[in-house]
Amino acid sequence: MTERPVTLVTGSASGIGRVTALHLASLGHEVVCTDLPVDALDETAAMTAGLAVAADVTSEAEVAVLGNRIRDTHGRLDGVVHCAGVEEDFIDADEMPLATFERTMRINVTGSFLVAQAAARIMIPRRTGSIVLLGSILSTVAYGRNAAYTASKGAVLQLGKALAVDWARHGIRVNVVGPGPVATPMSQETIDDPERGTWLLERIPLGRPAEAIDVARVCAFLLSPDSGYMTGAYLPVDGGWLAL
Repeated sequence: MTERPVTLVTGSASGIGRVTALHLASLGHEVVCTDLPVDALDETAAMTAGLAVAADVTSEAEVAVLGNRIRDTHGRLDGVVHCAGVEEDFIDADEMPLATFERTMRINVTGSFLVAQAAARIMIPRRTGSIVLLGSILSTVAYGRNAAYTASKGAVLQLGKALAVDWARHGIRVNVVGPGPVATPMSQETIDDPERGTWLLERIPLGRPAEAIDVARVCAFLLSPDSGYMTGAYLPVDGGWLAL
């Protein structure tokens, strides 16, 4: 009998993270859910019949506890989808407080590194694993007034490439998914804004923002054997944004 893959999904209390956790559970994964809003996290875990571990992804100590819980409960980790992240309010770079920039980089970049590192430490002895980091179309382009987010997602893309090279010898694959605008609570205010939302939709060839499930399906592909020769790759899920 084939073992069910054990997969960690961060940011799984809402948005892309929650939908990804639910989608993976429907595909037969043993899902480990982590986030900070404990009630919503427990709700996701109940919906997936998975394990819930509250953790701040910017805390090395809390991420280490998360890794230990996974090791103690399952004895292995097969995959990670790192969805935890933050997007600052739109603001010109000359007006952006340093605290905003540093917080965005800490959550989006340091969090990605700590989660991937903890996962790799579990995966290396088994010489297999797949890690998916959530970047953005802004990993490669910019559309202004969000310098911190754009810089952080560019860093996530380069981090993913660096980790892919480092860990290939251990059989661990690392890839980055780059969503365009997605209809989630984090970005809904922007999508609903009459000026910016209209501009965004006109910029997308498919004429709509992504649904979270559109991103979740690509993440599931990157976890699967169907992508077994892919590592260090960047897959936009953007409705054609980057094709223009």
